[in-house]
Amino acid sequence: MIDLLLTNTSAGDLGIDGGVFVAPAEARETRDLGGRLVTPPLVEPHIHLDAVLTVGQPRPNVSGSLFEGIAIWAERVESLTVDDVKNRARQVLRWQLACGVQHVRSHVDVCDPSLRALRALAELREEVRGLIDLQLVAFPQQGILGYPDGRELMRRAIEVGADVVGAIPHYELTREDGVESVRFAMALAEEHGLRVDIHCDETDDEHSRFVETMVAETIRRGMSGRVTASHTTAMHSYNSAYAGRLIANIARAGLHMVTNPLDNAVLQGRFDTGPVRRGHTRVKELLAAGVNVAIGHDSVMDPWYPLGFGDPLQAAFVLAHLGHMSGDDELRTLLDMITVAPAAALGVAGYGLHLGAPASLVVFDARSPAEALRLQRPRHLVLREGHIVAATEPSRSTVVWHGKEEEIDFRASTP
Repeated sequence: MIDLLLTNTSAGDLGIDGGVFVAPAEARETRDLGGRLVTPPLVEPHIHLDAVLTVGQPRPNVSGSLFEGIAIWAERVESLTVDDVKNRARQVLRWQLACGVQHVRSHVDVCDPSLRALRALAELREEVRGLIDLQLVAFPQQGILGYPDGRELMRRAIEVGADVVGAIPHYELTREDGVESVRFAMALAEEHGLRVDIHCDETDDEHSRFVETMVAETIRRGMSGRVTASHTTAMHSYNSAYAGRLIANIARAGLHMVTNPLDNAVLQGRFDTGPVRRGHTRVKELLAAGVNVAIGHDSVMDPWYPLGFGDPLQAAFVLAHLGHMSGDDELRTLLDMITVAPAAALGVAGYGLHLGAPASLVVFDARSPAEALRLQRPRHLVLREGHIVAATEPSRSTVVWHGKEEEIDFRASTP
């Protein structure tokens, strides 16, 4: 007799015993999920946990622009404490777990000689182990070459416990410095056997072309599958001849790509008077070339984005509109972009709903990917290695229709 049997799910009947998936059999407990959609855990490939819940501190971002946000964050860094970072990040991690997120990659600003934020999140990484797997990226918000002792701070960040090496080449002082920052980051990662995740070409400037340097370094160093380019919004403005060649080389190099539709929808196109650019990379062309593309949330109530609560489903919903991804197959792809795609980028082992894998999953209060995206409901259940770690009680909505109270079900009559 097994521990738990989940019946009537989108993935069929799922048996769970000893914290792993097993063949369905007679169980001590059986739950009928009523045809609900079941997926592996959601994966957050790009967030800044050190900055969450700092919106308006020490002042609001009046313009709403990327660069004013960076300036405000530089001021906020001066008042960071370990407890401050841990308390804010812990709250958002709880929100994420309730949404079904069990794997998180957080960029952490290391332009701070004391590395307070990184030390705080390294401690929190241990605290949440067993609930959420947390990867930390050494992220030089002010640049590597353009910030005093930037190279040394990156090396120290690895010693403190960063799992991934980052960079921000488009923010360096010169094009040459940007190229050198990518090469430095890739060399540092190769030296320590780490992965790479670089904020790359997060600008509307079509002349920002550092992702090609990432491609070249990945190929030359044999790091295929270990490198992620985040944002790459400048690609939206490249001429098609250059973009086509670049995308082919991205596929050749085996780069992972992360698009962040929430932040970039409001941060990009700020200099446009019309038509205003959508502010995301060439998602559909990358997918068509066989590139692994994931969706990140990026910010939660910080100087760059004043909204959100850490739910990847919101970001996927926005990309459905900004990315023209409303086709039937595309809606299914959007769910893959917050599950299997980021899991591959993070190198999550044993991921999926297959026999022998950890019995970790998300049950949506919906019956299909399209319905999950449309309804945007809280998750029905979240399981981690066979144990319920989050649940939402069913809500009940009613209307008075011609004098009679009727219960409303927002699900359509067909999936």
